[in-house]
Amino acid sequence: MALGKSKYFLAGIVPYIIWGTMSIPLRSIKGFPPTEILYYRILVSIIVVWLVAFIFRKAAIKKDIALFRALSGKERKRLFLYIFISAILITGNWFSYIYAVNSVSLKAAAFAYLVCPLLTALCGFILLKEQLTKAKIVAILIAFVSIMLLATGSLSEVLWAILIAAFYALYVVALKVIKGIDKFNLLGIQLVLSGLMMLPLYIFTAAPFPTDTFFWANIFLIAIVFTIIPLFLNAYALVGMPSSALGILIYLNPIVAFTVAFLYFKEPIDLHQIFSYLLLLLSIIIFNAQLLKGIINKK
Repeated sequence: MALGKSKYFLAGIVPYIIWGTMSIPLRSIKGFPPTEILYYRILVSIIVVWLVAFIFRKAAIKKDIALFRALSGKERKRLFLYIFISAILITGNWFSYIYAVNSVSLKAAAFAYLVCPLLTALCGFILLKEQLTKAKIVAILIAFVSIMLLATGSLSEVLWAILIAAFYALYVVALKVIKGIDKFNLLGIQLVLSGLMMLPLYIFTAAPFPTDTFFWANIFLIAIVFTIIPLFLNAYALVGMPSSALGILIYLNPIVAFTVAFLYFKEPIDLHQIFSYLLLLLSIIIFNAQLLKGIINKK
């Protein structure tokens, strides 16, 4: 847990802070269907990622091709299966989140990332056999209490939150299993698969091609700042962090999201909500206490 690990810790924190503010550009194009927003988000992301890859990362592409050729037929099938599953999971997470923000409620979308860390830590423990220390179990229990305090609202909001959280928790676990491939190239492959999955839906349901400059400005913003950068950092963080630790950092997302909701969108906040958010911060500190202590001592 020395200073060398701090880069993974920072890479784990940044995406959730970025994603916490994603409701701002999404609300700006609320008048467009969620499927249309998602498809163009994926399309622009594919173009940008592969342009960067082919111009600046040719060596990484050649290395991954060599790695793939060196695998046995069974290993290739397993690798592609994991990548395909991860693409399905992240696409489901994107669609359900966009729909929740624009058609259910902002609080439901934010609440999803309160549930997500518990599911991620649980999946890491069950599927990847990651160990949970007593301190981490205490942190999860504190987070659970906080969630119960915040769990007010309709049943539909809770169900949407669980759906969004389940997609992302399983996606994090899938990423942890995929090893050896350059994380930026992996993101590019996942985006292509996501685009292919969305293509039939787009063909049968899409409206006329949008020409609104404001729409495209927000789509490029969402694609680059809220998709490519955080997903790459997220995958990179998993190189040096267990999925359960990264999962607990997801709590930064709803904290930022609720802050945006209250300060930017002027939604009301009460004392029990403030208390709940402080409990979430406490759970993050406890869960990552060993890592934070190592970084401080090294410095």
